[in-house]
Parts: sequence; structure tokens; C-alpha cells
Amino acid sequence: MASSGIRDRFRAQMRQEVKESALRQLAEGGPQALSLNAIAKELGVSGPALYRYFASRDALLTELILDAYADLTAVITAVPRRPAELAAAYRSWAVAEPHRYRLLFAAPLPGYDAQDPRLVTAAQQAMNVLLEAVGPGPAPDPALARQLAAHNAATDPAALLRAITAWSRLHGLVSLEIEGNFRSMGLDPDLLFAAEVRSIDQ
Repeated sequence: MASSGIRDRFRAQMRQEVKESALRQLAEGGPQALSLNAIAKELGVSGPALYRYFASRDALLTELILDAYADLTAVITAVPRRPAELAAAYRSWAVAEPHRYRLLFAAPLPGYDAQDPRLVTAAQQAMNVLLEAVGPGPAPDPALARQLAAHNAATDPAALLRAITAWSRLHGLVSLEIEGNFRSMGLDPDLLFAAEVRSIDQ
């Protein structure tokens, strides 16, 4: 039993070290820079040995995305369920962790299955926090209402539409900010964010 516990701790430690190395690669060069062989070299193990901890590069990416969703959800869950506070927490995490934020909303590599059920569930958990903060808006047209109900039958379509719309606007603003678009236009991201939050709160 003691030997098994030591192996389990070593495995958990190795998996964490692999993830940390992968995150450094992502921060420096994006998903295209992610290399299991480079990670193995950094950690002083063979390439084949690394596959005992992650079956493939895609499996490693999935773990990183799930971790990022969990961290983002924890951050926005920790603040009051009001749009302004949620938006500020969301933005702060994205600005602090741009390489991880990018993983959440774009297929990191050609052929990667971004519709993995675990990823869909993780994304929905983050959206559920936003749903708690927004009230229903205007009723969507019948065709869209049916699609919204198919996506989430437990939520009023009008509330779901408002949450998705608010998230879309926030995501667009944050994505432009972390790519430096506003600075290149001579615009202050803080002022733009404050204006957007006021419009979402109305």
C-alpha cells in the first residue's frame, strides 16, 4: 500500500510538472509550440516515458483547457453575482492568463476535438455562473428560442439569450484587449471596459 501511495504521488507530481512545462511553451509560442519531446527533455525523461502520463499532445491540451475552465469558473464564482463584478473578474483573469484564455475559445490545433463532452460541460459550468447574474431580456424569435431550448432546456430562452449576448460582447472586448488592439488604436482598455460594463448592466 505504501509503495502504491508513493507511485501515485510521483505520478501526480510528474503530471503537474508536465502541465507547467506545457504552459510555459504556450505562453512563449502558442499551441503550435507545444512539444511533448521538448517537455520530456526539459524534465529529463525520455519522450516515450512521457506518454505514461499523457497519451498524446491532444490529451495534454485537453487537461490544460479543463484546468483553465476550472480556474476561470472559480474566479468568477468567488465574486457577487452581479454583472459588473463578474465582468471585472472575468477580464482580470483573461488579462493575467492570456495564453490560457486563448485556449478556451479557439481550437488550439487543426483537427483538435473541441467538442469533447468534458470541455462542453466545463464551459457550461462557467456559463451557469453568468446565467445567475443576468435577468431575462426580450423574447427571442421562435426559431432561435427552439435552438436555445435544445442547448439548455433548464433555462428560460430569454435569459439564456441575454447571457450569451452579454458573454459575446465581453469576450470580444477582452480578446481585443489581450491582443493589444486597443493600445494600437490609442484607446485605454480600462475606459472601454467601464463603458461596456455600464451598457451590460442596463
